[in-house]
Amino acid sequence: MALSLPRYAQAGLRHALAAAALFTALCTCAHALDAADVAPLGGDDFDAKSAAIDKLIATHDAASLALLKALAGDNVTATDSGEVLVQDGDNARDAATGQPVAANIASSAQPITLNNLLRSKVAGAVSGLQLASPDLETRRAAIAGLLKNPDPAMKPMIDAARANETDPALKRRLDTLWAMTALHDPIAATRLEAAKLVAARRDVDMYELLRPLVAKNASGAYSEPDADVRSAAQQGIDALDAIQRRSEIAGTLFAGLSLGSVLLLAALGLAITYGLIGVINMAHGEFLMIGAYATYVVQTLVQRYAPGAFDWYPLFAIPASFVAAALVGAVIERLVIRHLYGRPLETLLTTFGISLILIQATRMIFGAQNVQVENPSWMSGGVSVMPNLILPYNRLAILAFSLIVVGVAWTVLTKTRLGLFVRAVTQNRRMAACVGVRTARVDAWAFAFGAGVAGLGGCALSQIGNVGPDLGQSYIIDSFMAVVLGGVGQIAGTVIGGFGLGLVSKAIEPFWGAVLAKIAVLVLIVLFIQKRPQGLFALKGRSAEA
Repeated sequence: MALSLPRYAQAGLRHALAAAALFTALCTCAHALDAADVAPLGGDDFDAKSAAIDKLIATHDAASLALLKALAGDNVTATDSGEVLVQDGDNARDAATGQPVAANIASSAQPITLNNLLRSKVAGAVSGLQLASPDLETRRAAIAGLLKNPDPAMKPMIDAARANETDPALKRRLDTLWAMTALHDPIAATRLEAAKLVAARRDVDMYELLRPLVAKNASGAYSEPDADVRSAAQQGIDALDAIQRRSEIAGTLFAGLSLGSVLLLAALGLAITYGLIGVINMAHGEFLMIGAYATYVVQTLVQRYAPGAFDWYPLFAIPASFVAAALVGAVIERLVIRHLYGRPLETLLTTFGISLILIQATRMIFGAQNVQVENPSWMSGGVSVMPNLILPYNRLAILAFSLIVVGVAWTVLTKTRLGLFVRAVTQNRRMAACVGVRTARVDAWAFAFGAGVAGLGGCALSQIGNVGPDLGQSYIIDSFMAVVLGGVGQIAGTVIGGFGLGLVSKAIEPFWGAVLAKIAVLVLIVLFIQKRPQGLFALKGRSAEA
């Protein structure tokens, strides 16, 4: 009488029989190696070792995979008599037969050494053999490893994996991997298909794979004999060159905007004070430095007393840097600068002396060495937008922050009572005084506000480099250039001047270098000022004495 099983039980029985058959097959081939296959691994002949590893790869059975994994983990040794052993903790077994060996034999064996080339081949082989793994993540990791270091010897295993892969995303990656290993296949049609697949990937890292196909050898003949393959490779190279050019242009633009945002933060406060009071403040760069050190102090306090809130310390550092720089600016204006209005040369020399005093005071308080301000986790790393172009999060944050600061400064100067007084004093100081505006107080508040804006610039600068006493000296000249180019006292002009200087500098640097680029920018500004002394945006309604 036949036994009838439910359908689900029949399916379970079939799976169990299949698993048993697979286990039997693996056990049957688990030790299909012989001593002649593994003996070269214990020798000193590089070619023999490489050939033995190639044979293990070609065999690609369970025993070969186990031995390759042991080689990758430095767990293979060799005795003086030429026996190759696999170490498993305190035990050892023969690599060919799988049989345990005596402890005295295992203790006398020496580790097998592989050079970097063979190690790379073994690592690739382990990844290649794992392409047939039933686990999706294992296959994904194996493909990723082989894509970083493709080896033509892996092609048979890649062919088998392509035929059996069911996941669409992994199948596409396997197609790319196959193409990378098939570019030197003896069949021209296979090389042509591979060249087209590699070119279609639009990855600039593939450039070095395609270039040999269009290169000529010493005799002047093409290394690739087939014209169609050369044409496909050249089309791919041309497409990659175009992508590379676009990436370089985009990278230059971003670098220019990034530099421009830094110059804007440094110059914005200077535009306010210089435009209102007409003071050539050579100590303006030190307000940047004060803001940066205020950020360092806040970071240190948060690390000590509230380490769990470290990622949010910039939110506390922003007002702290503004207040610290504004207070120092108010003190300097009250004690020194207000007594030198109308005497630009004396003001220039005095503020230069104040700059030196602030630098030395900082050295005495914090030391002469630079201090490091760490980025919070959300400002670490970057986003990849194009091949070979990664935009750092800290630079993006500074760019956004500079625009926010510009918006705040514009709001203060156009929508508040203080801004109304500042604009009135800037346009006609005598008339503003006649209608009751206390110009001295406006000067003090405006100078403190400009210093505080510079402090915000220092807070931003602390996120892209070390903080030191000489931090502000690197930006004072560029700040003046941005202000003069844009137009004294004009926020819009300062924005355009700052970003314009950054873009022009970064556009010239690849050709002439950083020093010559700065000289060229200075010459261009001098020529521009000769034609337009008032800058890009001139103030309207200036008083006669201006």
